[in-house]
Amino acid sequence: MTPTTSSTAVTPSMAATPSVTGSPSAPATSPGFRPGLWLGPLLALGATAIWSGNFVVARHLGDVIPPVQTSFWRWVIALVAVAPFAARGLLRDWPAVRRHAGLIVVAALLGVTLFNTLIYIAGQSTSATNLALIAAASPAVIAVFAFFDGERMTAVRATGMVIAFVGVVTLISKGSITALLSMDFRAGDLWMLAAMATFAAYSALLKRKPSTISGPSFLLATFAAGTVMLAPVYVVSLVVQGAFTPSGATVGPLLYIGIASSAIAFYTWNKAVSLIGATRAGIVYYLQPVFVACVAYLAIGEHIAPIQILCMGAIITGVAVGAKR
Repeated sequence: MTPTTSSTAVTPSMAATPSVTGSPSAPATSPGFRPGLWLGPLLALGATAIWSGNFVVARHLGDVIPPVQTSFWRWVIALVAVAPFAARGLLRDWPAVRRHAGLIVVAALLGVTLFNTLIYIAGQSTSATNLALIAAASPAVIAVFAFFDGERMTAVRATGMVIAFVGVVTLISKGSITALLSMDFRAGDLWMLAAMATFAAYSALLKRKPSTISGPSFLLATFAAGTVMLAPVYVVSLVVQGAFTPSGATVGPLLYIGIASSAIAFYTWNKAVSLIGATRAGIVYYLQPVFVACVAYLAIGEHIAPIQILCMGAIITGVAVGAKR
């Protein structure tokens, strides 16, 4: 903004206080009120809570729908859910979308085409425990990608990550080192490692999203590009494996992963990363096994041992420390 001549004297307090809207008449914000500091972690928390049900759904659908077909219909449903809210904005932002087409295609390939497809493939040949254990390493990998992309890693944040990671590993192994060391790792674990890497790269890449493209527009563009790239593999799956027959046991879970786990969770996660960065959002992701344990307890009455409660406390503590500004 270029300076303008005014007859009104500007006091030091006025000069130091930024305007909210950019208008001279807009009220100044309180220095202690910064919405991103609490809104970002809350949005990351919401996305993590929704994604916690994704592993359960993936295991359920893995027995009745081929993985590629599950992923394809997930994103078709997500497109239908997002389009009414984002189509007009995408048309408005289209010049910027065309300029940054390369970024959008890479983000779509990582976050849409590959990430969940790899999870569904992994779920066919490994246990849910192994999936959860490998997913627990995601925040650390996100931090590494973000660090090389210029995001700062502080000692406090690293301490929180270590505390949360130890809590996650102990929770999954139920406090038994023997159980942890004797876990049977299979081919599906390699698929899950690939899924974890694609999600970490996607999260770090979100930092590069240009401000000229709105969140809904970016979401719709990546969903569309990712679905197009997934379509040829879907056709191959139809030819080789045959199409599945829709039923009550498949439509409900597909709607959940299409609307909740895709349209809602990806929007909130993208917004969280834009507010607090990939590393801090990734630390909140450590809470996923806590949500899974709570859902299992409430839904099917699965017992929670005292050691698991202690582990949940350690995870929450680590997240609070690591996500703190």
